[in-house]
Amino acid sequence: MNRRRFLTLGASALGAAAAGGVYAWQIEPFWLELVRRPMPLPNLPESLVGKTLLQVSDIHVGPRVSSDYLIRSFTAAQSLEPDFVAFTGDFVSFRSGFEVKELARVLQSMPHGRLGTVASLGNHDYGRNWRSIAVADDISRVATDAGMVVLRNDVRTIDGLQIAGLADYWSPEFGPSHGQGPADALLAPPSSPFVHAGRDAAATLRSLAPEQPTVVLSHNPDAQDLPIWDGVHGWVLAGHTHGGQVRAPFLPPPILPVKNRRYTAGVFEVGPGRTLYINRGVGFLIQVRFAVRPEITLFTLERAPSVG
Repeated sequence: MNRRRFLTLGASALGAAAAGGVYAWQIEPFWLELVRRPMPLPNLPESLVGKTLLQVSDIHVGPRVSSDYLIRSFTAAQSLEPDFVAFTGDFVSFRSGFEVKELARVLQSMPHGRLGTVASLGNHDYGRNWRSIAVADDISRVATDAGMVVLRNDVRTIDGLQIAGLADYWSPEFGPSHGQGPADALLAPPSSPFVHAGRDAAATLRSLAPEQPTVVLSHNPDAQDLPIWDGVHGWVLAGHTHGGQVRAPFLPPPILPVKNRRYTAGVFEVGPGRTLYINRGVGFLIQVRFAVRPEITLFTLERAPSVG
């Protein structure tokens, strides 16, 4: 190979690398993908067959994620006219009160379900070190004012669909099943409208009616590996991983904040009659994505055989 040919190839490689870097930094993090999937549920009433549920996760309102991008994403999501909307946590990347105020502005454009809009919280919604009940209350208040039903270890049945929302796995509200001792949520003021006093994640799952079609919102997929899910059938919607944000050929994702490294993104069968879906999220903590586009997910409800 002569010198000119070598320099030409070198320049081409550098140019391709630079273009790839710009793509991963400035294009893909904001290239929202609509993912459509069926959601088969046992015991689904005829009235809910064909209805849609939109999952939105990990918007991470804060200085790193453009609020204009989030508002555009919400506008696109609302155009789908979903019947249910479920937010699965990490509304903010909390640093100060700024993020909470900005969240209120962003949620003015959020998609609403025609039948109901529900939410659970993620670890970032509990402030620094994921331990602040006060920050979680502030986030819950803003989300409630925007029209969501925030479920922190609580259950609602909406038009025949049973929806549970668990406190985040890393939060003090999740309970002793995470090895944190008695839930700090029990110390919250009894007048708080957001904490189901005395109920941790395990008790919430035990309270589910097994004969009803069920969707559980649980931000961190690692919660699936705890022995608290016996008898829970249906779907579990999670986020947290952002899909790893970067998927290089033949290499594991470099950014994957879970113990169980198989929990990246997409569908996982995690128990008899129980399916986990991990959403790649809309926002990010680090502005880089490669082969892991941000997503919103539109599920279509359909009947599944009953689980024995």
